[in-house]
Amino acid sequence: MSPGQIGFALLVLGLFLLLGKIVRVRAGWAQKLFLPSSIIAGVILLLLGPQVLGRVGGPVGESGLFTEGILTVWSALPGLLISVVFATMFLGQKLPTPARAGRLVGPQLSLGVALGSGQYVVGLLLAAVVLVPLLGAQPMTGALIEIGFEGGHGTAAGMRPVLEDLGFGEGADLAVGLATVGIVGGVVIGIALINWGVRTGRTEILKGDVQASIEEQKGLFRADEHYPAGTMTSRPSSVEPLSLHMALVSVAILLGWCVLEALRWVEARTYGTVLINEDTPLEIFAFVPLFPLALLGGVALQAMATAFKVDHLIDHQIMLRIQGWALDFLIVAAIGTLSLEAIGDNLGTFLLLAVAGITFNVGLFLWFAPRIIGRYWFERGIGDFGQSMGVTATGLILMRITDPDAESPAFEAFGYKQLVFEPFFGGGLVTALAVPVIFLTGIWPLFFVMLAVFLLALGIGWFYFKPRAEAERRELHEQGAEGAGAVTT
Repeated sequence: MSPGQIGFALLVLGLFLLLGKIVRVRAGWAQKLFLPSSIIAGVILLLLGPQVLGRVGGPVGESGLFTEGILTVWSALPGLLISVVFATMFLGQKLPTPARAGRLVGPQLSLGVALGSGQYVVGLLLAAVVLVPLLGAQPMTGALIEIGFEGGHGTAAGMRPVLEDLGFGEGADLAVGLATVGIVGGVVIGIALINWGVRTGRTEILKGDVQASIEEQKGLFRADEHYPAGTMTSRPSSVEPLSLHMALVSVAILLGWCVLEALRWVEARTYGTVLINEDTPLEIFAFVPLFPLALLGGVALQAMATAFKVDHLIDHQIMLRIQGWALDFLIVAAIGTLSLEAIGDNLGTFLLLAVAGITFNVGLFLWFAPRIIGRYWFERGIGDFGQSMGVTATGLILMRITDPDAESPAFEAFGYKQLVFEPFFGGGLVTALAVPVIFLTGIWPLFFVMLAVFLLALGIGWFYFKPRAEAERRELHEQGAEGAGAVTT
């Protein structure tokens, strides 16, 4: 494949992303669902590609409107861009003071870990009891709820090479499909929950019906609104700030690659020589993808920049723009190359996983969050619910709707939680290791480990944070009663 073909494939991807944005601006149904333009663009590509238009036949051929070369580039793109997404997560972020972070992150982390580990518990149990014995599914199916829902499109696409290497290529298509269900369901169900929370008095900030402005529905800013996309941390005469930040992302990914290769080298010369059976060596890091290590590379690079007092050169807003660009292109490519045939052949498995994941996420949010988080439990918990259904952006959208002026500590607490949570779940080390561990040891070892983590998160929340949440509510109630008495007097 020539460089020109690769470049043309990227140009076509950008064209359809713009088309997706136009649909979002023009179509009322897309606005009401708050559908990201990348998902709309990906669905259009899917319809015009080999999975839909290509099956109709006629002059378009089996590849639809696109060539095999374009489809090959798009198929490889998510696995590359996901490392960019994860490498940028912590670059440019300043760590909070331990006291404030500990006070805010505790219950938030307990809820997040319960959601992440619980998705494994539900998925693995469903696989062991129903999917494997009754539907003939692969045991690795039990990890797909966490990969698709908590991880989102990026993680699902990034895990494709691993799943294919382990003989479960259709699992990647199921994960991308679940990610699409999750991100759409996260917004739709999340907004329904917000309206319910407002009507029943569970939100502290929003009162009355939830109404988004026309600009918010279209995903645009007003002409008089101005938000900086980043800060110039270097003079363009020396190096363009965007180029500098792209270079830093490259270094973070290379650091992660070095760590991963070192772990594989150690594994190959130690326990990797042990055979589980005649043909299967005891290898784990051989199947671990690069992107969770790219995240750790970003953390290490940020720590080094802080230690050498040059961290002011890294602007987190620019990193977020790079991350957003990579994630948009990743989602378009991942959905556009999705195999509907793989989902159709495993439709029962797909529907059971989707229903089980949604039911678990909604149930745990409604039951656990109000018991362990004191004030603003809805505003703070809805972000974790949104993230557990799709991507971090879904959680941020829901938090922005419930707390438009950032009056609560929801955004701050959510950000602190991410520092601890992201290296493990939702595309972190646990996500990366889960599939090869299931392949090597079966369902039950990982199930019992995740069950222990899930129960630990519930126990810490129930016995440690719940009394503090209740005390905070009592104090607020007493202050309200005193204020009402003073007004009456």
